[in-house]
Amino acid sequence: MGELFNLPLNKLNVVRIPGGGHFGSGIQTNSVIYHTVAVALKADKPVKIVMSREDDLYDHCRYPVKYTLKIGAKKDGTLVAGELRAIVDIGCHHIQAFAFLGVLVGWWRSLYRLGNMKYNGIAVYTNKAPACAMQGYGAPQITFGVETTMGMLAEKLKLDPLEIRLKNYVGLGETFWGQGPTVKSTIHSDGVRELIDKGSELIGWENRPKSCNRKGRYRRGIGMSRGFHTSGTGAPVPGEVKDYTTAMVKINEDGTVDLLTALMDHGGGTLDAAAKLVAEELGVPFEKVGVSPADTRSTGYDVCTHATRGVYCGGGAAYKVAKIAKQVLLEYASRILNASVNALRTRPDLNRNEGVVYVDGMPEKNITIAEVARTAMNNDWGTAIAVKSIRMVNCPPAYTVYFVEVEVDMETGHVKIVRVVAGSDAGVVINPVLARGQLHGGFYRGAGMALLEDTDYDIETGMLTNNGLLTDYKMLGAEDLPDPENFKVIFADTYEPTGPMGAKGIGEAALNPVPAAVASAVQNATGIWFTKLPILPEDILEEVKTYKNG
Repeated sequence: MGELFNLPLNKLNVVRIPGGGHFGSGIQTNSVIYHTVAVALKADKPVKIVMSREDDLYDHCRYPVKYTLKIGAKKDGTLVAGELRAIVDIGCHHIQAFAFLGVLVGWWRSLYRLGNMKYNGIAVYTNKAPACAMQGYGAPQITFGVETTMGMLAEKLKLDPLEIRLKNYVGLGETFWGQGPTVKSTIHSDGVRELIDKGSELIGWENRPKSCNRKGRYRRGIGMSRGFHTSGTGAPVPGEVKDYTTAMVKINEDGTVDLLTALMDHGGGTLDAAAKLVAEELGVPFEKVGVSPADTRSTGYDVCTHATRGVYCGGGAAYKVAKIAKQVLLEYASRILNASVNALRTRPDLNRNEGVVYVDGMPEKNITIAEVARTAMNNDWGTAIAVKSIRMVNCPPAYTVYFVEVEVDMETGHVKIVRVVAGSDAGVVINPVLARGQLHGGFYRGAGMALLEDTDYDIETGMLTNNGLLTDYKMLGAEDLPDPENFKVIFADTYEPTGPMGAKGIGEAALNPVPAAVASAVQNATGIWFTKLPILPEDILEEVKTYKNG
């Protein structure tokens, strides 16, 4: 805004408000915001512009990708080489095309070990809505192709699809590309085998039907896929992507705590998790931590909530700043208790609903955090406060594994999702309830991508075939998903040593492998591999007809 309208930044103020699920579309400043500011400056009056759903459908979309993929392997299933040629439809103008081409090869490189790789990526302008980041940022697209190809390879080599994945995946101690070739770090936590072992047992993998010589109108199939997303874009050496968060933690004279950060919460509980991390580090009851309203005049920079960085990077910054504020608090407490700072500890006292500072080994010698803060104020020592910008120097993969059972109607092509086992390696899970919600939501969006959602254009008019109407943009409904008792969630028992209290991400990883898992289940039911999304009923009927005739 400042650059475009030649305004000093201290004359601009952007206020953080609850935004719900942006799913990537807010990673850049959308054109309607520029238009609104321009009109307001010209009119010298407040201006509000509201986009309709029709406007929004023409404003941006997920990157469509068409690619060919080759994978070479030995007879024992060891991968040796791969070649990827990708064409990306970026729409009518450039938003992040070069970066997107980079992450495509990064996700591919980080799924499975390939000793020899060749990649060619091309971005193409078209007369369509501009493409931009959307949950997964290329990972759902590339994971669909790679995981489908791994299934084909396992079938050709007559190997267990689970074993060929476990044999070749990029895991503990290896290098992970967190956002293309310029963002790399070492993997320090890995729950893939645990998720595959537990998930396969829950879904009944050993008893899944054979895909060949099936008969009957309704056919069941069980499929699986694995994937990941990065937890932020940090690395030991900064790459081409900015990634740091500024946080302030202030301990008040009544023992409450203020957390101030520009970190954005899209509804997944990011700020709630940050507050929990601060409460845990300071040793105060959770309800004592308040998340303050934020705007650009009162907070330092935060890049934005993208790349599944919310808890790992944003929460990590809050956690590290809380440590600094805690040291100030303990310095004040050491004067009062006449004890070394190194001998002091904090803990929540739930009976008094207070945080307490006590001497290690002498718990009876204690004082509430509120008393410490008040004494510091009355003696003019100062406020226990800290503010700092923090950049995480790793980008650990948040692994996910999905097992899916479907039932395919061979006469209509309809696919019914019967059962799901969703597995997540998020390190130490800070908020289990919301983490489960992330997996349910990620599956819903990924299943829609697999079976229904699309934006087709009329080649003659250049208009969307749904006319931009949400009523004609078909999405799955509640009746298309399995009942809660048939949707199992499992978390790997891992600890991420670089993360806040062992945590890493989950958000985008909850979607990325889903389309491939659904396609794998459809193949197990029909015997047909599908290499295009969405897999519509008419596509299934056409392929079944071709399969029978060929």
